[in-house]
Amino acid sequence: MSKVRFTETIFRDAHQSLMATRMKTDEMLPIAEKLDNVGYHSLEVWGGATFDASLRFLNEDPWERLRKLRRTIKNTKLQMLLRGQNLLGYKNYPDDVVEEFVKKAIYNGIDIIRIFDALNDTRNLKTALKTTKEAGGHAQTAISFTTSPVHNTDYYLKLAKEMEEMGSDSICIKDMSGILLPYNAYTLIKKLKETINIPIQLHSHFTSGIANQTYMKAIEAGVDIIDTALSPLGNGTSQPATEPMVAALEGSGREPEFDLNKLNEIAEYFAKIRDKYQNEGILKDKVLRVEPKTLIYQVPGGMLSNLVSQLEQQGSIDKFQEVLEEVPRVREDLGYPPLVTPMSQMVGTQSVFNVILGERYKMVPSEIKNYVKGLYGKSTVEIKDNIKEKIIEDEKVYTGRPADLLEPQLANYRDEIREYIEQEEDILSYALFPQVALRYFQYRQAQRYNIDNDLLNKEDKTYPV
Repeated sequence: MSKVRFTETIFRDAHQSLMATRMKTDEMLPIAEKLDNVGYHSLEVWGGATFDASLRFLNEDPWERLRKLRRTIKNTKLQMLLRGQNLLGYKNYPDDVVEEFVKKAIYNGIDIIRIFDALNDTRNLKTALKTTKEAGGHAQTAISFTTSPVHNTDYYLKLAKEMEEMGSDSICIKDMSGILLPYNAYTLIKKLKETINIPIQLHSHFTSGIANQTYMKAIEAGVDIIDTALSPLGNGTSQPATEPMVAALEGSGREPEFDLNKLNEIAEYFAKIRDKYQNEGILKDKVLRVEPKTLIYQVPGGMLSNLVSQLEQQGSIDKFQEVLEEVPRVREDLGYPPLVTPMSQMVGTQSVFNVILGERYKMVPSEIKNYVKGLYGKSTVEIKDNIKEKIIEDEKVYTGRPADLLEPQLANYRDEIREYIEQEEDILSYALFPQVALRYFQYRQAQRYNIDNDLLNKEDKTYPV
């Protein structure tokens, strides 16, 4: 078997998982060249929540971050995470927006786009996948891994085969909650290698404490690539730490040719950044702990934080355990969606309402109603009629591809922000996050012309990590 390849997540998922995506571009650039020389398969540097956080909290242009990293990192492929038809937002966008976003991401420096859908509805992957390939990028489709009575090995084999037939260049098993068990991973990877002929990558989180063992069994089964994060921002709700994983493979015949001394030197740089954010209270101790309850409730780390925050705002933190127990019940009611953005936030919020109000589905967010109406895609199993009736009464359920209901919008977005456009990419920033992007454009303009402004004091702090 060939050597295991590593994707390093410290510039994206690691700091998203542990410190609310707050790492700044200026903190990345001084160490980027050294990371480039390690020998990684890829560096995950963009996508997920980084785009929103850059505009909302850091007053940074995410496109400029990508360009700066691309200019510095010359040897290693740059990778991003894309939520299919949701792009980097929390709703479906029209095809013209998806196509233009993907083209611009690749033009500005992305090599590999990992494309996933929260419902594993492959119709929501097609536009992004097709455009990625046409633009010369590597299209990796991701399976949102979860467990339920219907999410079994056969389900995943069928899904992977469908993705390969759609034209995927590789497939990622995206275990966002850290619930894929070691021996189950071995069986799944082994059977996938017999079923499909494209590379398989494994992404997990250390939240429940088992991801190291899962990675080792997956490697034994022949997985091609794994996601890790350098130790200062590894483990906890992040990915397994890079250096111990590299060391553990010594003598296996699949170990990468990495220099541990070089990795330790880079880790020392990130240790200072971690300490800074810990001192500022952004990186909290709880995200560094192992939480075995994840294996029962399947609640990812970010979702856990959101539940705590919602309950604290309601003065109902004493109901935390009740809400945790309600999450799997709501998930079953809704046809067993995987708990990944945006479904994790939606299921979590509904669970909080059900518990606090003392009556299930007395209050239902519009997002849940739209999901039940088929506007996010197809649920894994049919939602029962009595649940549909509670949530949407006698409204009709749409069974087509959700994006087919959306009219092209790029031209409208261009007109709406004409006075602020400094680059074509601004139109896409505005399309995804209108209020946040507009505030950033005003801030940018004010900075350029040295106008005093108080925009920094008006930041919207409601950001789902």
